[in-house]
Amino acid sequence: MSAGRTEALERFLASAGWAEAQHCTLAEDASFRRYERVSQGSERAVLMDAPPDREDVRPFLLIARKLQECGYSAPIILAEDVERGFLLLEDLGDETFSRLLDGGTRPEELYTLAVDLLIDLHRRPAHDVIPSGLLPYDNALFEKEAALLTEWYLPSVLPKSSNENAFALYREIWRALLPRARGVPETLVLRDFHVDNLIRVGMRDGIAACGLLDFQDAVKGPVTYDLISLLEDARRDVPDSVTKAIRTRYLKAFPDLDETLFDRSCAILGAQRHCKVLGIFTRLRDRDGKVSYLEHVPRVWRLLERAVMHPALGELKAWLDEYVPTDHRVVPSNRSTL
Repeated sequence: MSAGRTEALERFLASAGWAEAQHCTLAEDASFRRYERVSQGSERAVLMDAPPDREDVRPFLLIARKLQECGYSAPIILAEDVERGFLLLEDLGDETFSRLLDGGTRPEELYTLAVDLLIDLHRRPAHDVIPSGLLPYDNALFEKEAALLTEWYLPSVLPKSSNENAFALYREIWRALLPRARGVPETLVLRDFHVDNLIRVGMRDGIAACGLLDFQDAVKGPVTYDLISLLEDARRDVPDSVTKAIRTRYLKAFPDLDETLFDRSCAILGAQRHCKVLGIFTRLRDRDGKVSYLEHVPRVWRLLERAVMHPALGELKAWLDEYVPTDHRVVPSNRSTL
């Protein structure tokens, strides 16, 4: 961080009444945001540092306040400087679901809490939970995200070549697939709803015990997206028994939901997310110098290979089999030019 930004940060904290705060860096984020825990006596808070030339804190503020309005445990905004990209947030603690799972907490307990929050959110009328002006998760955005596979991942695993026709076919496949994922209701999609971004909040009961940490990219979209994000986690294996139980619990809460359309939507959006994530993890290495995410690539491929077994994804499976054969479904090497 530059000296000028450090000084601006300290002025922000002082204006918020935290001039004497001690700082402790929190976990690395995949974005350009930084997080620090600040403490002053017995009080603690979380500082978000989002450089305004790279990040915009306004979506976070919009969604955080909507979630709080609905009774969910998004962090309270203690202070804000939108122009400079500083936020001071309620500290929800250290018990992220990931940390709890690593410490031996039964996955059934945590995944049930998470899906119960989704059930509550999805039971509410869409107009009550979607802020005015929120962007839709439209087909153009879905397609753009799916194209991250061809833009970032494939150049690192395929021999140097030029195959624009193949990539055009890939885009056409997604253009046809994505409308078929929309046979389910729409709601507020938090978009990164997985155990790294969920935290158990002490002294709170029911779904209020499920704290939400990362939601600034929220959009209006299919109810299936966050469920898939939770159960087909790029960073962690979810036991099949848990996946089955959570799917059953969700569907039981919505008896009028067509299971065939639900499963088709889950398969399509799962495959789209996995294609996107393969591209993002490669981009994090090539553009941002963050290499740790690549360790998850084999898992993401397993999830993608399972998703494309759904009958609706036959064309995508055939495309992958032809243009990304099994021996190229690997952790990316240094990027080459197609």
